Amino acid sequence: MKYLSVVLLAIALTGCSGNQKGEITASGTIEGTDINLGTEVAGRVREIRAAEGSRVSKGDTLLLIDDTEYRIQLQQAVANLASFESAYRLAAKGSRKEDILQAEAAFKTAEADYLRMKDLLGSQTVTQKQYDDAYNRYVGAQQTYEKLKSGSRQEEIDAARQKRDYAAAQVELFRKKNRDCFILAPSNGTITLKAVEPGEFVGVGATVLRITYLDKVKLMIYVTEADLGKIRLGQSAKVTIDADPNKLYDGAIAYISPVAEFTPKNVQTKEERTKLVFGVKIEVHNPDGGLKPGLPADARIAIDQTSGN
Repeated sequence: MKYLSVVLLAIALTGCSGNQKGEITASGTIEGTDINLGTEVAGRVREIRAAEGSRVSKGDTLLLIDDTEYRIQLQQAVANLASFESAYRLAAKGSRKEDILQAEAAFKTAEADYLRMKDLLGSQTVTQKQYDDAYNRYVGAQQTYEKLKSGSRQEEIDAARQKRDYAAAQVELFRKKNRDCFILAPSNGTITLKAVEPGEFVGVGATVLRITYLDKVKLMIYVTEADLGKIRLGQSAKVTIDADPNKLYDGAIAYISPVAEFTPKNVQTKEERTKLVFGVKIEVHNPDGGLKPGLPADARIAIDQTSGN
């Protein structure tokens, strides 16, 4: 009876991990790598080009958001940039020679008119208002001529450059918003979630699609402290599933937990609730896509019989 109890306990322990015939065996559940695709702009979904279950390649356009408003904003920003660019060039390079000559001629004409009005005012031939108007035209023409001749101050040039740079940044911002209306696949994978439909309005940060990377999947198993010293990163493993137990999938140990934990409830038996184990993650090649997330799988890790002693 005592011998039978020992045998039953050994069988129970192999449900989590075991060490038989020079290998560690353990079971777990296949996990894929999920990438949730969110929106960086708000808008109405115009088109969805991928269905759930379809395979996509990196760079594929998966979803389009209506970009009408952002295209109009971009056109406005481009026009503003052109205006501020012209103003900056004028401030930096100064006025054209012909503009200076024209301003000089206007100044001389206003000066002659002012001097004539000044003499006539003395003889009371013109009114005070006519004299004041001539004087104001003279002062304005003089200021315009002097400004064109001397060019812009450095402060004015700096201000014009800052306005131009701000306008250029606005153009880049709206170009990005236009690009963000097209949601692209960041990697190869399979669409496993379509969270929206055409016509729906989505806000910034809303998850619209999910891609699961299945070319390589992960299998998390748990080993005892006794087996922990017999495995290492990069060590090869073979993985099988119940649907095709004769097909072996190649894998390698990608992660070994440094911290012990109680056996997870989804793989433990009642007798193992207080048993401490270490999580080991195996990265498994899945070229035919036969390993689906959520499937139970078994792993066999070959070990050196002399290791861990």
